[in-house]
Amino acid sequence: MQYRKRLSGGLITAAALLGTALAASPTATAAPTTSATAASARALRGTAPACVKRDVVKHRKYVKVTNLCGRAMHLKVVIDWGPDSRCLTYQHKQQWEWTWGRGSYGKVVTC
Repeated sequence: MQYRKRLSGGLITAAALLGTALAASPTATAAPTTSATAASARALRGTAPACVKRDVVKHRKYVKVTNLCGRAMHLKVVIDWGPDSRCLTYQHKQQWEWTWGRGSYGKVVTC
């Protein structure tokens, strides 16, 4: 019986300390960014740009990716509910084919 009282008292103390720490912590503020910085961040990760050509045949579970961006790109194929491809470096005009067994084509992303 005494153990339960001590345990609940300790939990209340821990919750109170956590609440105090959260209330006292400063709020995070975003650093100001320029449009060039934001554009380069989007180029580094996220959906691949339009200069990356995708030829998708969903019922055959096949995609061919071609880099037409004029520079090397790090890309991977995302498969919804299935295995993604690994991140590969594509040189300009280089293409690569990916097939999968489970899931469906999601998108091509930079990585």
